[in-house]
Amino acid sequence: MTSGLRFVSLPGRGQTDACLTAAVRAMQAGGLRLAGTFALETTDPSCDMQLQVLPDGPVIRINQNLGRAAKGCRLDGGALERAVMEVSTRLLRAQVLIVNKFGKLEASGRGYVPLIVQALDRGLPVLIGVNALNLPDLMGFAGEMAQDLPPDPAAIAAWALASA
Repeated sequence: MTSGLRFVSLPGRGQTDACLTAAVRAMQAGGLRLAGTFALETTDPSCDMQLQVLPDGPVIRINQNLGRAAKGCRLDGGALERAVMEVSTRLLRAQVLIVNKFGKLEASGRGYVPLIVQALDRGLPVLIGVNALNLPDLMGFAGEMAQDLPPDPAAIAAWALASA
């Protein structure tokens, strides 16, 4: 495979995040210089969503705390934009850009979209996690440039290593 924009999408809550996290760990073990974010696993029932900024932090909580009675999560757009700014300061040194999720902000042209475009313009491989709900928006944004990868961390890492 060649560089470009690749995505991973798995059914089931947290499955795409888990796959990307394992792939990131394999890419790091392979010596790749990464920029981007991946979701940290949590067992917090209050829907605590934390992103690790690659390669060296910080960890940023990207959801609003709606209290114990909340039945869902709400993205803190300001926190996500902070994560994007943290990633932008690291992109010039990176060999691969990791975007943990193409979500509602990206569908509206915000969030990670400018960094995705910048990375692609520089010829960097871009790996994106996306759920089934947002996949049509990703395809609308990227068109034929977006290709899926198998949900196998070793295969994803091999693609990144070959593409960097």
